[in-house]
Amino acid sequence: MYHAIDLAALDEYLSSDDSPDNCMMLSDLDGFIHGILCCPTIIPPEEWMPVAFGADPEPLPRSIVQSVADLFGNVSYGLTSNPPMVEPIFWQAKEGHVIAMDWCEGFMQAISLRPKEWLRLTESGTDGHLMTPIMLHLMDDAGNSVMGLPQKDLDKVLDQAAEDIPTAVAGIFDYWRNIRHGSGLSH
Repeated sequence: MYHAIDLAALDEYLSSDDSPDNCMMLSDLDGFIHGILCCPTIIPPEEWMPVAFGADPEPLPRSIVQSVADLFGNVSYGLTSNPPMVEPIFWQAKEGHVIAMDWCEGFMQAISLRPKEWLRLTESGTDGHLMTPIMLHLMDDAGNSVMGLPQKDLDKVLDQAAEDIPTAVAGIFDYWRNIRHGSGLSH
């Protein structure tokens, strides 16, 4: 079931001084939730919500915690739809291009909760490529691509990778769903 969420109000809270210091912003939160749902094993809310909020969610405004739970439900609904609907929340630069780095960092933070379980996909000879559009957005502390992309090619490659993320995430979700349901099939 799809829930209407006031994303502007959620974004405003997450960006405010009222939110916990280590709270994720909206784009990384959305990537994190996609990563949680794509995880090979179930990660319970009592484990992932404190990571998302950077604190125990209990004392936080109920409406905010509910908005995050609804966002989780909406992403889950999209991933399990036929065909899957993956609509990442990316930042939009003033120049008009999308910025997917925060979203990808959120997705990777979800992976970091169960890194060993993800090895089956990342070391897969057939489906490991599904992680490429996300991995291409990861930068080191100096702002260089961890995938070794030349600085001069970065904008063009990242624009294409951002376009490829919805298809890749649907493929990742499907990969693990097939494994969980015993078919072991992959694309």
